[in-house]
Parts: sequence; structure tokens; C-alpha cells
Amino acid sequence: MSRIGNNPITVPEGVTVEIQPEVITVKGKLGELSQPYDSVNIKQEDGQILLSRPSESKAHKAKHGLYRALIANMVQGVSAGFTKELELVGVGYRASNQGQKLDLALGFSHNIVFELPTEVKVETISEKGKNPIVKLSSHDNQLIGSIAAKIRSFRKPEPYKGKGVKFVGEQIRRKAGKSA
Repeated sequence: MSRIGNNPITVPEGVTVEIQPEVITVKGKLGELSQPYDSVNIKQEDGQILLSRPSESKAHKAKHGLYRALIANMVQGVSAGFTKELELVGVGYRASNQGQKLDLALGFSHNIVFELPTEVKVETISEKGKNPIVKLSSHDNQLIGSIAAKIRSFRKPEPYKGKGVKFVGEQIRRKAGKSA
């Protein structure tokens, strides 16, 4: 079994953690996040957050590791933030943004205009001779992950030429074409 839940979470300078009976709230320079929890005991001491489970049942073990990971992501998010980069691979694929509106040209008859939440900052990078890159940054890891997955779902990478929207560094499993 995983022992992730036993690892303490170090709280950096400038981050405040407020633990209430059903909700934990983390505030930092980049924002504020809160997470409801149950089946775990959370306590803060010496600049660290410690989680413990009430019993050794399977459900308590699972939630122990889950809430430890979620709280660690909250602490990292409000102090340093998260970024995800998507690469548009394909001839004529373009990306541009005006404020919180992301305009994607992905080979369809019309451009896709995607409205982003205010918590997510978007930046598009288009250099000549390179694939366009969409850079998303936010303090909320769950939100940025779901937004990046939604953008990727508009045109998933296909296995023959590798065209589509992919994460930077993602390996696409390629297939051989027809043999003559």
C-alpha cells in the first residue's frame, strides 16, 4: 500500500492554513483554496501539516492518501502556482488569445473560441517554424488540469501523423501506415 498520507506537508512562508471541523482553507500570495474533508484527522504543528487516519480500513487508507495529496497541491498552488503547456501540432493550427478568450484554429470549418475562468491565466506563443504553444497558469491544480484536458479534447493527437493538441513533452504512440 502507498504511504503517501504519512508524509508531512511543509507550509512555506506567507502561507496560512485554517483547519475547521469539515473544511481546510489555505491562503497564500496567489490566492485562496478550500477543500472539504472527512475520515481523516488533520493537525498543524511546527510549520507542518500532519494527517492521520482513525482506523486501518481500506476506505480510510484511501482517503488518507487522497487528502494528503490534495492539501499538498493546495499549499504548492497558493505559494508557487502550476503551469501546463499545450502544443498544437499540425499545418495551419493556430492559437491566439484576447483576455480570457482563447481562439483556436484546429482544422475545422470554424475557429473554436473557448472562454477561460478568471482564475486561469492564458498565454499563447507563436514562433515562426515552431508549433504554437498555449501556456496555462493558475493556483488551482484541479481546475487547470480540467481546462487543459478540455482544450486537448477539441482535437486529440492521432497516431498516424501525430497531429492534434498535445501536452508539451507528451509521447504520442505512433502506428505504421499502410504497407504497399
